[in-house]
Amino acid sequence: MIDSELSGSNSGEILDGKKNTIPIFSDLEEALRHTDIAPSYFIFGIAPSNGLLSDTERDILLKAMSCHINIIIGLHEFLTEDPVFIEASLKYNVHIVDVRKPKNNENMQSFSGKIHQVKCPRIAVMGTDCALGKRTTATILTNELRNKGLNVVMIATGQTGIMQGAPYGVALDAVSSFFCAGELEAVIVKAYENENPDIIIIEGQGALSHQAFSTSSHILRGCCPTAVILQHAPKRAYRVDFPELPIPSVAYEINLIQAFSDTTVIGLTLNHEGLSSDEILSAISAYSAELGLPVTDPLSQPKEHLLQMIFSAYPLLENTRAELR
Repeated sequence: MIDSELSGSNSGEILDGKKNTIPIFSDLEEALRHTDIAPSYFIFGIAPSNGLLSDTERDILLKAMSCHINIIIGLHEFLTEDPVFIEASLKYNVHIVDVRKPKNNENMQSFSGKIHQVKCPRIAVMGTDCALGKRTTATILTNELRNKGLNVVMIATGQTGIMQGAPYGVALDAVSSFFCAGELEAVIVKAYENENPDIIIIEGQGALSHQAFSTSSHILRGCCPTAVILQHAPKRAYRVDFPELPIPSVAYEINLIQAFSDTTVIGLTLNHEGLSSDEILSAISAYSAELGLPVTDPLSQPKEHLLQMIFSAYPLLENTRAELR
């Protein structure tokens, strides 16, 4: 991993306080000096708010290509259309994967209503802001349900989930708005027909209440969720990258989601940034009393609490789990 501000640290300790085998280096040159095997891929893991590369970042990617390393990138700036990067890819015989680059419009699908032929539960993990942990919660939920013996499909709706290997997904914020609902619907229907899942988990993006983004609305329209789990950070007062925009209350977001989409919010998950252990428990208790919903922190609390949100809403799934034991 490359991070000039955290060089010399261990990625596991930075992420969750547990040391792993992935060190952090200051730059590409240092990373290459400390590896015995030349890397095949350079994953650009930064998501700048304007969706574009800086001159310094362009130079770093071109340097990686000169070392015969393939590039995986998820920005709105498509390197496969950039003459400089096209020339470099040919010169060094490397590939560029623009994860966010959409299909041509003639290959896009508009909404058809086939989503209503998907008979298993479809759970969307939505949020009150961006960069909140919705994908993390969706991933934890997917893995825990699988551990209980259920057949689960997770649908990625952004470039990071696709980079992390989700077999089914679409980077919705790069798709023309006319096709967003249809493209997501098509991915879900394909997953349902191919996998015959017991349940489908859909990764949310942004927030329905967020003035700057519309992806949440497309997700709700495209997946027509049978239920929603909402993610919230109690200590976050203003939206990421928008310090002038306060985050609305959880109750407001729930009412907005349920008014916009024919669905029900079945639980609240917390991002514990800035919270002590005692504050996490207090927040869980307070929100549960206020909302009358199950509340948990997927990272610090027992995973069974997250699972129970699903099994309480869909008791037949718990019966399926029991039959598989």
